[in-house]
Amino acid sequence: MVRRIVHAVGLYFPPLFVSRRVIGFSHNLPVKKHPKRVGLISDTHGLLREEALHALRSSELIVHGGDVGDPEILDKLRELAPVVAVRGNVDTQEWAAALPITAVAEAGPVQIYVLHDVKALDLDPAKAGFNIVVSGHSHKPGRSERSGILYINPGSAGPRRFQLPITVARLDVGKTPWTVEFVDLEKLP
Repeated sequence: MVRRIVHAVGLYFPPLFVSRRVIGFSHNLPVKKHPKRVGLISDTHGLLREEALHALRSSELIVHGGDVGDPEILDKLRELAPVVAVRGNVDTQEWAAALPITAVAEAGPVQIYVLHDVKALDLDPAKAGFNIVVSGHSHKPGRSERSGILYINPGSAGPRRFQLPITVARLDVGKTPWTVEFVDLEKLP
């Protein structure tokens, strides 16, 4: 199986692909050269809550970890900031074919590898030059570090699953150490 890895600053889909290389993008907002505030969202499953939009409003780049569920979600996120998105296991409709399985986002010198299910990770992020891995799928928000790589799952911002919280995350790579803040959308004022 051929995977598409997309490398860009602040891209959102659909990009134009020629021979597995990205040759062009279009977007509504200017791309900040070195985004520092990165909004992380995943598993919207066709539901984009106003609380999620509010929590991501100050983002300079938004990363969606898959299971988008509806292309209008990406359109709405693009009104806030450029978006990098990957396809999740529920993204099976025709529109979702434009979404890659994996993507790479740059936030200044920080390289972020994006995929839906971290269990499908088939490379060594450190050897490949990545600093951060963002994934979704489990609906469980979490942050961990292994071998110097920061792994982040922003949780699910879509319909409630089991007793898990409804969350997004905000990543700040503008200062060291990088900070990750999980936002429980049900606890916003």
